Amino acid sequence: MVIAYVMVKANTGEADRLKSAILDLDGVVDAHIVAGDVDLIAKLDVDSPADVKAIAADGIQSVQGVEGTQTYIAME
Repeated sequence: MVIAYVMVKANTGEADRLKSAILDLDGVVDAHIVAGDVDLIAKLDVDSPADVKAIAADGIQSVQGVEGTQTYIAME
């Protein structure tokens, strides 16, 4: 099991729609709109680091309105 957190920067006014779209992706177990440098944080629970890449790079980044992401894999 691999836990990862994806920080998502969104277009202004898009956070609610993006949260819903991101939660619909397989492997995303939670997502929160946050204040700060990013607009959303998504939690992933998957089988491998390759799955993290697929969800972050191919899934989340392809959602219209996402400006960019940063991904952090939990070490414990």
